[in-house]
Amino acid sequence: MNLSNRVIFITGATRGIGLAIGKRAARDGAKIVVLGKTVEKHPRLEGTLSTAKAEIEAAGGEALALRCDIRNEAEVKAAVEATIERFGGIDILVNNASAIQLSNTSSTEMKRFDLMQQVNARGSFVCGKYCLPYLSQAKDGGRILSLSPPLDLKPEYFGPHLAYSMAKFGMSLCTLGWAQEFKGKNVAANSLWPRTVIDSAAVRNLLGGEATARQARTTDIVADAAYAIFTQPLTVTGQFFIDDEILKAQGCNDFEKYRAYPATTQQPQAPLMPDLFVDRDHSTFKK
Repeated sequence: MNLSNRVIFITGATRGIGLAIGKRAARDGAKIVVLGKTVEKHPRLEGTLSTAKAEIEAAGGEALALRCDIRNEAEVKAAVEATIERFGGIDILVNNASAIQLSNTSSTEMKRFDLMQQVNARGSFVCGKYCLPYLSQAKDGGRILSLSPPLDLKPEYFGPHLAYSMAKFGMSLCTLGWAQEFKGKNVAANSLWPRTVIDSAAVRNLLGGEATARQARTTDIVADAAYAIFTQPLTVTGQFFIDDEILKAQGCNDFEKYRAYPATTQQPQAPLMPDLFVDRDHSTFKK
């Protein structure tokens, strides 16, 4: 299976992981629906709806760029309708859009709590709700992929940043529930999470800047892993994949190519930093 002519509805696709997933699928000739809020260039964030559309088309795909705030049910519904009008269906939904603030309870303003819940958990649910009728009609089966962590409810994953963890694991609960709800209904639901920190706008602006980015991998590893999941049989559902594990299962053994900052004579290579919700001592973690 490849993704030629598949219609892929991606939230948060103007930059970072969402854009990388779209560009990887575009190489097969997929039709990518780019959802995002950035219309005008932002001083701290690369990418707009128009630049993302151009990059996807340059990669070989067809793109439809739609301004959509997934917190707004009416906007999601309108985006789905626009997709059907343009492309006639939806084969894959990628729940990538996310809001993050790593603060403890006393430091978390309720407006930030609400934002994370509305974008991460509720936004994923709303997109699933309105895409479902079309996913269930997809010729080779519909697929939902959420960028969310394995459902491992360790207290240390929640204590330092409860609000964010609740919102992010809410996306994973959607995967768990949808896999059961849609069993036998032509739709698979899975989650994907990176082993290491990924070099992204969030890392550079919120999580330590270049110092953290030097311990990161590129968005390409997540895009390649997403592609591997998209092309699995429909019976693969309810799984919580780690990016390098699914790629290793596909025969990839060279993960150095995904380094955001390869070693140089002037700058030694920094050890990779595990992402949140992933144990450093995991048996397949490679420094």
